[in-house]
Amino acid sequence: MSIANLNKPKNAFEQLEEEEGTKQGFCHIRIQQRTGRKTITTVQGVDPAYDLKKIVRYLKKEYNCNGTIVEHPEYGEVIQLTGDQRQHIKDFLCKVGIVKEENCKIHGF
Repeated sequence: MSIANLNKPKNAFEQLEEEEGTKQGFCHIRIQQRTGRKTITTVQGVDPAYDLKKIVRYLKKEYNCNGTIVEHPEYGEVIQLTGDQRQHIKDFLCKVGIVKEENCKIHGF
């Protein structure tokens, strides 16, 4: 066994675990069609360590929309906001540092 092999991780997953901030998983931002041209934006995958009520309160004031936190049986706590707020939410979450840009996925349309 050479010296070069001692410093390498055994597999790719060990390298991911050693890097900081990659354990949090993905944040999914989706849009759902309601009636007519009304839409709802949902945010799933935000780390539960953050206070979601404060995040929703800030987003409601900043982007002039209504919002709430819904408990989903499969996805846990999901943030719901009225209207198409996908890009606004992604910019906010990345700017504040809640999620990394490469871990944030936008779905829909």
